[in-house]
Amino acid sequence: MNYFAKMKFSLLLLATAGVLATGCQKNEGFKTEKADTETVALKTDAVTLTQGFEVGATSPKTAYDVSPTGSSSGDNVTLSGNSWNVYDALIGNLAADKRAGSWSVRIRNTGKITMLYNLTTGISSVTVKHATYGTDGNSTWGLFYSTNSGSSWTQAGSNVTTGTTLVTQTFTFAVTGTVRLEVRKLTGGADRINIDDITVNDNAGGGTGGGTVLTGKKFLFDASHLENAGSADWQIDADGTENVPMYTGGTTVETKAQRYPTPSYTGITSTTAENYWKGAMSAWAVELVKKGELVETLPVGTALTYGNASNPEDLSNYDVYVVVEPNRLFTAAEKTAIMTFVSNGGGLVMVADHTAATTAGTDANGYNPSDRDGDGYDSPRVWNDLMTNNGINNNNPFGFTINYVDISEGPSTNVYTGTNANAAIVLNGAAGTASKLAFYNGSTANLTPATNASVQGLFWRNSATNGGTANAMALLATYGTGRVFFIGDSSPSDDGTGDTGDSLFNGWSGDSPSGFTSHPALHLNAALWAAKAQ
Repeated sequence: MNYFAKMKFSLLLLATAGVLATGCQKNEGFKTEKADTETVALKTDAVTLTQGFEVGATSPKTAYDVSPTGSSSGDNVTLSGNSWNVYDALIGNLAADKRAGSWSVRIRNTGKITMLYNLTTGISSVTVKHATYGTDGNSTWGLFYSTNSGSSWTQAGSNVTTGTTLVTQTFTFAVTGTVRLEVRKLTGGADRINIDDITVNDNAGGGTGGGTVLTGKKFLFDASHLENAGSADWQIDADGTENVPMYTGGTTVETKAQRYPTPSYTGITSTTAENYWKGAMSAWAVELVKKGELVETLPVGTALTYGNASNPEDLSNYDVYVVVEPNRLFTAAEKTAIMTFVSNGGGLVMVADHTAATTAGTDANGYNPSDRDGDGYDSPRVWNDLMTNNGINNNNPFGFTINYVDISEGPSTNVYTGTNANAAIVLNGAAGTASKLAFYNGSTANLTPATNASVQGLFWRNSATNGGTANAMALLATYGTGRVFFIGDSSPSDDGTGDTGDSLFNGWSGDSPSGFTSHPALHLNAALWAAKAQ
């Protein structure tokens, strides 16, 4: 957006415990066991990879490679930003495919899937979900590893036999340095197996260094609450159009988001530009994909639910729900879904905008409040309604309330300097250091630690008290087992591209002079923290 000339309507490492069954026979220093049987605690290790084979709207690998289709070398595909070879196997989502999410690998004969890249911090344990495809007979498969970039392979543990139910197999071992993995189907002929959710724990001893992130996390960006109204375009991608209510009455034609951004995120590489997708939030989403994460949109007309197995976009299928300036109140059912999702471990990223004491007339800066559809609610009021009228905990459960103000700060260097561990991750995480934050007409928040002691300010106005409870520009909190990040302006995440009918401006990386802010680091670190990916 052009912030100055217009009215603004517009793995650090995640720790996880390995599992080790008693009484298992050693095989070349490895152990294998089913994780759904007897388990005891092993040492804490850092997750360096989770491959869930989620590929968006279409599979990058739809056919087998040996007779009758002919190929003898398989196909290389990009999965969560990493290259794999898929041989005599495909990535499927049929009803008969056993899977934890929307997709899994289906392997026949003696097919295999092979990592074409190396992990550099060794492996202490690996878990793999597996089952027979449909009603096929049982087969066996094995996990292999290579410490010389695929020149030779060693089997980890014993052969594993599949059954009709998707279960988790755990391999525990100690390999240091460079290593990659391969899953091979060993017996069963034409009977097929499904493989899903390969999780690797490194052998670096856990901890919080190195900037490693857990890949394969799923982010759902909301587009169902008029985030495209007026001159706003708070979407990661939009390929259609729709009529959207306007604050002056009537409607305007706006771009409309779809569930899966196109082209597919499997085509994103380390050098892909943010305009690969058509949305003002595309830079944020593209950078998440470059880090191995998955992004989708909740389009207008799609139900916002939690615990509804018949809804493919139910919040339970995602790690983080990102909402940039909602312009319509959440319904009672939606508020229940959001609160339950966060309480049960989900991440919530809340982005607001400027406003005024009332939504009638203009604010102190001459702007209309950001009620772009004219229904009497803008994003600060929508978020405060969630936190005071959700029917579960109506007393600011996340530990803050949003002020009805319109402020610009260019930039704030009043950044948290304490020892809060969560704040350290968000301000100095895998995406770099966030030391400055600029607002171009946004709102602030006041912290209420009495209602949630975990709330922690990250940035304040330059005139505010560092570490205080007033005038926070960005903050975080935990709620239940979930995580919440709030920022009071969409300007820092606006990448300046998207709907050509809107007034957009690059606040993501284009502030002048160069290096004025550190917005990408803040937003990416916060999103990864909310996903428990770092």
